Amino acid sequence: MKLYSIFSYTLTSSLLLLLTACSEPQNSGIELFNGNDLSGWEGDTTYWSVKDRAIVAQTNPDNPIPANSFLIWKDGTPSDFELTLLFRITGQNESDWANSGVQYRSKRLNTPGYVMSGYQADIDLAARHIGMLYEEKGRGLLMKHGQRIRITPKSANNPNPKEKADVEIIAVETSKEEVLASYRKNEWNELKIIAKGNHLQHFINGTLTADVTDDDPTGSSASGFIGLQIHKGEPMTIEFKDIRLAEDSE
Repeated sequence: MKLYSIFSYTLTSSLLLLLTACSEPQNSGIELFNGNDLSGWEGDTTYWSVKDRAIVAQTNPDNPIPANSFLIWKDGTPSDFELTLLFRITGQNESDWANSGVQYRSKRLNTPGYVMSGYQADIDLAARHIGMLYEEKGRGLLMKHGQRIRITPKSANNPNPKEKADVEIIAVETSKEEVLASYRKNEWNELKIIAKGNHLQHFINGTLTADVTDDDPTGSSASGFIGLQIHKGEPMTIEFKDIRLAEDSE
């Protein structure tokens, strides 16, 4: 009985340790924002600041912005990763307009100001494009709410001069109504971006809003900078906090 008890205890303990190890995330990631200042980030502090433990960008009639501007994370150009953050966007204008986005696998352009090109998870107050894949200074808006798409080089049979690639709609994984129902206007929302190889996914509050396979070698990007956008236009405010990056070590 005594030997059996020792064996049973040892086996149970081993199983508990194994289950605990399996349930813990293998890569919990790092915080990109310390909650106090813009350490690790670079941008135009005319617009970007920290308030109430959030990164804030604001425009107003006395402080208009002439072009889209970005706050850029300086400490890496990640490839495969999971990026999560909270955002809140509000408009201070009659039309209730406001627009922003989160850049990833992007380039910094050698032009005046803080300018980026590349993949963007779109954010807008009215949710016309919320969570979609947009390519800043590239192939533009590539999809609609909740679609699973495949991007390939533009073919000779594509007559639309505005389109810079061919987009195949494989499925609608999440309906527009489901996407809009998951979004909380004027409140804090969670954005998650998963990038692995040429497969990109966006989620708003856990709801899939974009599923993209990018097979266009001239437009796709395997790694690059992360950035936060303040969009030119009417007066607005965008806030970000709890920014966490978990890189895929495989």
